[in-house]
Amino acid sequence: MTQTSAAAAAGSAEHLADQRVWRRVLHIPARDGTVLAADLYVDRSEPSPRPVILERTPYGRRAPRGSDRSRHDEPVPVPEATSAYFVRAGYHVVRQDCRGRGDSGGTFVKYLNEGPDGADTVEWIAAQPWCDGNVAMMGVSYSAHAQTAAAAESPRHLAAMFLDSGGFSSAYEAGMRMGGAFELKQVTWAFEHAGESPEAERDPLVRAAFARTDLRDWFSALPWRPGTSPLRHVAEYEDYLLAQWREDAFGAYWRQPAIYGRGHYDRFPDVPSLHMASWYDPYVRSTIENFTALDRFKSSPAYLVMGPWTHGNRCVTYAGDVDFGPAATLSDNLDESYLSFRRRWFDAVLGRGDEPDALPRVTYFLMGGGDGRRDEAGRMRHGGEWRTDTRWPPAAARETAFYLHRSGELSPVAPEEREAWVEYDFDPDDPVPTLGGQVTSGEPVMVGGAFDQVPDARFYGAREPHLPLAARPDVVSLSTPPLTEPLTVTGPVTARLFISSSAPDTDFTVKLVDVHPPNEDYPHGFAMNLTEGIFRCRFHKSFEHPEPLTPGQVYEIRIPSPDTANRFETGHRLRVDISSSDFPRFDVNSNTGEPEALTRRRVVATNRVHMDAEHPSAVVLWVQPDTRVP
Repeated sequence: MTQTSAAAAAGSAEHLADQRVWRRVLHIPARDGTVLAADLYVDRSEPSPRPVILERTPYGRRAPRGSDRSRHDEPVPVPEATSAYFVRAGYHVVRQDCRGRGDSGGTFVKYLNEGPDGADTVEWIAAQPWCDGNVAMMGVSYSAHAQTAAAAESPRHLAAMFLDSGGFSSAYEAGMRMGGAFELKQVTWAFEHAGESPEAERDPLVRAAFARTDLRDWFSALPWRPGTSPLRHVAEYEDYLLAQWREDAFGAYWRQPAIYGRGHYDRFPDVPSLHMASWYDPYVRSTIENFTALDRFKSSPAYLVMGPWTHGNRCVTYAGDVDFGPAATLSDNLDESYLSFRRRWFDAVLGRGDEPDALPRVTYFLMGGGDGRRDEAGRMRHGGEWRTDTRWPPAAARETAFYLHRSGELSPVAPEEREAWVEYDFDPDDPVPTLGGQVTSGEPVMVGGAFDQVPDARFYGAREPHLPLAARPDVVSLSTPPLTEPLTVTGPVTARLFISSSAPDTDFTVKLVDVHPPNEDYPHGFAMNLTEGIFRCRFHKSFEHPEPLTPGQVYEIRIPSPDTANRFETGHRLRVDISSSDFPRFDVNSNTGEPEALTRRRVVATNRVHMDAEHPSAVVLWVQPDTRVP
């Protein structure tokens, strides 16, 4: 684009006197002619060349979001204040509406347009006279997904990426599906944002229809079908959601660059990257895989930061009903604020501050160490501390198997029985309710975080008398005896199960739990969820080619759960819960062998977990020697 046409693509500059910056509206052309709207923040009306920080969002480029919070004791800054901070630090900032959202043209299709649009935007910015040729990207959640999508298109002028709580390595395995099951946060997200879409804004009847719909009611009528769902008034949202849901096998859809970084790392520019997430975030696996892969395949440094929060909530000390203490916030612990943390990192990797090697490659929060009592806010004090390392899992950690025994014991000793199993009936009409976990965008149906695994009226599907989940006949709960010394677990969690079923298809779920002993505040103890996984058994041979189970035949399956970092204190018990559903986090298997997005039938399956010498089912953890100073 010539300088004349570039000038025509920009609006007049507006002086934001209270922020000491100028803002100008940009109209950036994508390769197909669609015009994408953005704001440019600069230090003067005719700025000199500087590095540019780009953030792309579907949530409104001038709309504040809770995940932008910078300090635990300050309100959420508005986008112009965040942008002004970086301008005063020596950068220009561009904030852009994604295609089909805000003021940008085109049709919104979740995730899939962000690669070409992002790469085109990077190169367009780099060609402007106010850019010095370096375009860095930053952003949380969808804005992080937009970064890996753009990187897969190999933009020449991408200079660095700060990815917070997102960036797909494989959306099929984390973020959209897991173990073959569909993550229903995609449903709640689609409903919320269809109600804010341009179509809804234009039509008051559509807005009224969304406002009067109780989404919790619609979760009793899954799966949704075209033209009969609560999204039917905004067809583009219904179309893309149902397309995602129906693509149950791993094929061409899931190999698209925007949602499959793993298949396109070779195309990512060799630039510094920082990958941040939290233990109760749905993108733990993506974040860690992206960090590990780019650290291995690129010469530029990669960094990993993992906190104890829920999605993007780095400035609070808690997740759900559990508090991790004043050390848990990013602000005043890792840095003065989230703003200064990002600025310091950009300065280092773009040659404007400290050397990159001065920064720890891995920074993670080890949960645990609290007294287990209830605080003034009503949360259980679990505690924790920050640690650093050179890699993930930490260098000292070693794989350790904990075997399942029919007695209900979880032990490092393998079973010796010749034949042993635990059997239960899984009824899809009575699924195990989701109690927290790695969930975001689930409201009003589900919330993420750490909770005592005893349902109450806050949780969808909970029924009186609200007994512990472990008391359900379709939950196989196994635990160690009370620990005689602390046990530190840092890394991925993988269940290796030998299973059989009466059905041609069924699911198995696994959940890792830290069981606090009883105290005056919690007379029954507190069973705190750490991480969980699921596996859809028709994919027992491969995710590409589903194949029914032969009823009664024993299969070995592996259920990976997102990584965690937790110190199980003396007197605690390490527990694993196995079942066949986790709803509404995941869609429920009908046990018929039919795709969940299409079936109208459900049957009860009798499922069996084998635990004997020939079939030594186990959960594999990464355990490290405790290095904490008393």
